[in-house]
Amino acid sequence: MEPRLSAFLERAESVLARLDPLLPAVRPPLDWSQCLAARWQREGRSGFLLPLQVSLDLNLDDLIGVDRQREQLARNTRQFLDGLPANHALLWGARGTGKSSLVRALLAENAAAGLRLIEIERDHLADLPRVVEQLMRLPQRFVLFCDDLSFEAGEGDYRVLKSVLDGSLERAPENVLLYATSNRRHLVPEKQSDNENWQMVDGELHPNEAVEDKIALSDRFGLWLSFYPFTQEHFLDVVRHWIGSMAEQAGLQWHCSEELEKQAIRWASGRGNRNGRCAYQFARQWVGLQLLGTEA
Repeated sequence: MEPRLSAFLERAESVLARLDPLLPAVRPPLDWSQCLAARWQREGRSGFLLPLQVSLDLNLDDLIGVDRQREQLARNTRQFLDGLPANHALLWGARGTGKSSLVRALLAENAAAGLRLIEIERDHLADLPRVVEQLMRLPQRFVLFCDDLSFEAGEGDYRVLKSVLDGSLERAPENVLLYATSNRRHLVPEKQSDNENWQMVDGELHPNEAVEDKIALSDRFGLWLSFYPFTQEHFLDVVRHWIGSMAEQAGLQWHCSEELEKQAIRWASGRGNRNGRCAYQFARQWVGLQLLGTEA
């Protein structure tokens, strides 16, 4: 080998050795027959689907007091799994009322029928076209799940989401659906100044373009489901359900009493929240104390 060629190859190997740690790892495709859920993980300018180990112990029957929302989303999901027309869904409302839990319970209910769940963070929505491209030829049905979706004033990422949902020339494939949760109905904050430029035209009130742009994002979701703060009785129903479920699993004998309900109400008052998450946390604390033999 010529000396110059040998020196060139040595330098090339040295350069490649320095570049190798900077290059993304080669990742094998996921086996969706075994993998039930994944999370889109950003890596450099691209990303990959990271498989998740998910628990399927949350059932639809565990969601108390949201019967209408549960039935509507379950029906929409069945349509999707059967290859029928179905809508992207926006679950909005008070925090801790079961929005995310409902999506997870649907995975447990329908995993055997081919449903798969992919979590994608709000900050990674610009990668949606890359995610969809990896899924479009697969036999499974995928729900892209974006939890706590909202945008601050001045952010433009929501336009990417609009395009992927409905507004681009190449729409999402038939085996992909988006379910999102949010505390806001319109996802983008609405300000008083937005209303200053509304116009009256021939007796009709017309919003300005900024307002139209913000409302148009929520309009891309064909199914809106509203979740409201719990009443006290609703909260106690959820407390009783979770205590009963946990006590049965642990072999603990228990009965509902006025004192238990008072403890649950004080627990919620101390946290300023009367919702499903708070009820679940109280149930864990109460059952744990009973199992320790400590009077709660």
